[in-house]
Amino acid sequence: MNIAIGCDHRGLNLKKAIIELLSQIGHSCEDFGCHDTTPVDYPDIGGKVAKAVAEGRFEHGILICSTGIGMSMVANKVPGIRAALCHDTLSAYRSRAHNDANVLCLGEWVVGEGLAKDIVKAYLGAEFEGGRHAQRLEKMQAFEKLP
Repeated sequence: MNIAIGCDHRGLNLKKAIIELLSQIGHSCEDFGCHDTTPVDYPDIGGKVAKAVAEGRFEHGILICSTGIGMSMVANKVPGIRAALCHDTLSAYRSRAHNDANVLCLGEWVVGEGLAKDIVKAYLGAEFEGGRHAQRLEKMQAFEKLP
């Protein structure tokens, strides 16, 4: 799987750990930044990752900031993106299985490295179940077409 990943300065350590995990479990990724602890504005990075996923250049995105809240808000502004802020493995799994999420958002200050790795594995290990969830997804996507 090809994954776009990005963080602000408050998610740098966790991003490095997730990139290492992705490599270990056989996924490729492109790092959209940031690359050091110099303060950056999370919308700049989050927007780039979300746009790349929405354009179909990547199957999924992972965004990290201090809480994950800002990144999830930015990503969800991009049409075609269904970003899920997850702090546990059940939410990560269900975000894919029931909501067909295509961007996972994490908070470095909220989850530790071990839990974050488990969340990423749960997210990537799930597949959209379709069925009754497909109808709900269609209803959700209809909001993107509002004037």
